[in-house]
Amino acid sequence: MRGEFKVPHGKLVRVETEVADTDGSAGRLTDTRVSGDFFLEPDEALEAMGEALDGLPADASKAQLAEAVRGALQGATAVGFDADAVAIAARRALGHATAWEDHEFQVIRTPAVSPLLNVALDQVLTEELGAGRRGPTLRFWEWDESAVIIGSFQSLRNEVDVEGAARHGARVIRRISGGGAMFMEPGNTISYSLYVPGSLVDGLSFERSYAFLDDWVIGALHGLGIDAAYVPLNDIASPAGKIAGAAQKRLAGGAVLHHATMAYDMDADKMTDVLRIGREKLSDKGTRSANKRVDPLRSQTGLDRTAVIDALEASFRTRYRTVTGEITTEEWALAEGLVESKFGTPKWTARVP
Repeated sequence: MRGEFKVPHGKLVRVETEVADTDGSAGRLTDTRVSGDFFLEPDEALEAMGEALDGLPADASKAQLAEAVRGALQGATAVGFDADAVAIAARRALGHATAWEDHEFQVIRTPAVSPLLNVALDQVLTEELGAGRRGPTLRFWEWDESAVIIGSFQSLRNEVDVEGAARHGARVIRRISGGGAMFMEPGNTISYSLYVPGSLVDGLSFERSYAFLDDWVIGALHGLGIDAAYVPLNDIASPAGKIAGAAQKRLAGGAVLHHATMAYDMDADKMTDVLRIGREKLSDKGTRSANKRVDPLRSQTGLDRTAVIDALEASFRTRYRTVTGEITTEEWALAEGLVESKFGTPKWTARVP
């Protein structure tokens, strides 16, 4: 059995192992070998990692596997990988975790619908994946009106100037994922959602999972000539400044929602008129007003918004196995029901006043 893990911005780690009876105990690792394009000194540490994993239960947790590897690496110099990476590769070899290549992804570009319906679709599609009625999916958003979408745990009055939002016709909406607020007008951002099984991020910390799930976007932006990089905890930036912010929600059943909003051509003055945090950031920088536009994707690519989305989709399809998907009639109905019962209600929007 073989499992691989490519460390974001690092090296490839491969673990090959067998599961057999060992001293009368069934289901333990044996003949384990670690390899990859990483750097390691001294040489003896490579064999020591395999020996440290041998004898561990086949259902060992990522923490147990990593602890064993850390012991083997004591005093060694490891570059481009760490004990956690080896543990993740081992979990994949044992079938407890999956890799991108193990899945076929639906790619969906929904028509322009209300921002309310978009956040409702995020909950529905994540739950449908968790229930086994939908496979892993990448969905690009489109929306037909302005909105301020706040994180699940943010305070409404502390984050949003409700009167300012009303002046600009932006409805305030609370999503199910954490993170910060975003101001969205039709055409001013590029937003996408990934719905993936928990097995894909098995063993990854929240921070590491952000880098892992955003790695394809970094590659796509490089293909567009943007020197983009992941910035912990959940941002994508270039030397010219921040490009995108991401957020996640993990359901009890194991399904993961990971979505990101990328600035294409935003009115920064308007944004700071509706988001209180925008004013604080400007004040902290000693700046009295924002530039009229924040347009990293437009200015750095020279492409119109649709062309940028086309390029992102093409990059994702090149990397992974994909099919063109769609939202089912049942999923649309479920999302519309959630708009009425949850996302469109004052109780949910102001659940943290």
